[in-house]
Amino acid sequence: MEMYRPLADKIRPDCIDDVFGQKHILGENGILRRIILTGQIPNMVFYGPSGVGKTTVAGIIAKHTSREFKKLNATTASINDIKEIVSGIDTLLAPNGVLLYIDEIQYFNKKQQQSLLEFMENGKLTIIASTTENPYFYVYSAILSRATVFEFKTIEPCDVLLAIDRAVSKLGEEAVFEEGVTSHISNACGGDIRKALNAIELLYDSAGRKDGKAYITIEDAKIVTQRSAMRADRDGDAHFDIMSALQKSVRGSDPDAAVYYLAQLLEAGDMLSACRRLLVIASEDVGLAYPQAISVVKACVDSALQLGLPEARIPLAEAAIFLATSPKSNSAICAIDAALSDIRNGKGGEVPSHLRDAHYSGASKLGRGTAYKYPHSYKNHWVEQTYLPDEIKDRKYYEYGDNKIEKATENYWKEIKK
Repeated sequence: MEMYRPLADKIRPDCIDDVFGQKHILGENGILRRIILTGQIPNMVFYGPSGVGKTTVAGIIAKHTSREFKKLNATTASINDIKEIVSGIDTLLAPNGVLLYIDEIQYFNKKQQQSLLEFMENGKLTIIASTTENPYFYVYSAILSRATVFEFKTIEPCDVLLAIDRAVSKLGEEAVFEEGVTSHISNACGGDIRKALNAIELLYDSAGRKDGKAYITIEDAKIVTQRSAMRADRDGDAHFDIMSALQKSVRGSDPDAAVYYLAQLLEAGDMLSACRRLLVIASEDVGLAYPQAISVVKACVDSALQLGLPEARIPLAEAAIFLATSPKSNSAICAIDAALSDIRNGKGGEVPSHLRDAHYSGASKLGRGTAYKYPHSYKNHWVEQTYLPDEIKDRKYYEYGDNKIEKATENYWKEIKK
């Protein structure tokens, strides 16, 4: 009896021209395509989401080299597995060296990754590693210095449709798709061809039969692809990319984009990250242009936390739209970051003696607080005196923002201090 093979594996491309998507590196003049065709394969790291062709391309590369091809999955492999492969180098089993494909290399610890370096250095071991996480965060820098990183991008729906068409031709009996099924799956799979083909296979296997045909309905397709387009990993790049996009959309005063990225976080069930990000936006990007923004957003966040999802989406959407359409100022974060920079670089000095604590007996004998001028005793509750350490007494950290509220405040103090 023939062993079961998933449909996605049955139609896996075995040449570059049959790979779906990745035209930026595998197209007619793509750099990776040209490298593969030379047969001189360097160390490489393939970076991108699941189901976009990283493993497939590694398999195609193996056919263009005279080296012994080995595969490891970093989720289960150990140093002993690496040593076993390395031991075959320069033997009859691998006279031309070894091409080692390491899937999910981010799961190798530093020691495991370091064990590869010696053989990468002398050229006897060529590494192709794949990862769904940012390699500049998860792959040892010494490996990256010896490898070229290629980013694999999410597959466009039009290319997913081509893969589905190829898959349908491999089905055992004629499949009849209700209108809209393949289009729905190609859009709902989140650019993951493997996910799309698994859905096709499941629908085919469970479809109703009549006259030797399998009838696949749009209703069933919607059920098996529920939430399929989501790539939710709270510790992964996609999560931080979405939070970054949310803040940058608010900062750019685009309420539509802000609501969209907020919806992505909420659909992934990560309400807490959304709450935290909206709170920091209120101070970092709206700030003193609308000082009450933090209070409004805090109220919305409190409501969301008390309500829970799905109702929490409403106050959080209110907060996102409110922040996106509010006037903007980053004067507060610029001020504190400038002060922190000076402190970390050793700039500054001792607290001026007139500002020091003077509540204890003997403080006056040390000159502590004796020359302090109490501002409330003066007109407009202000008196000129030095507050910063002498070494940086003229340093300016806060610059008034170019908005109605901060300009009004600036003009007020100009009038007082003139």
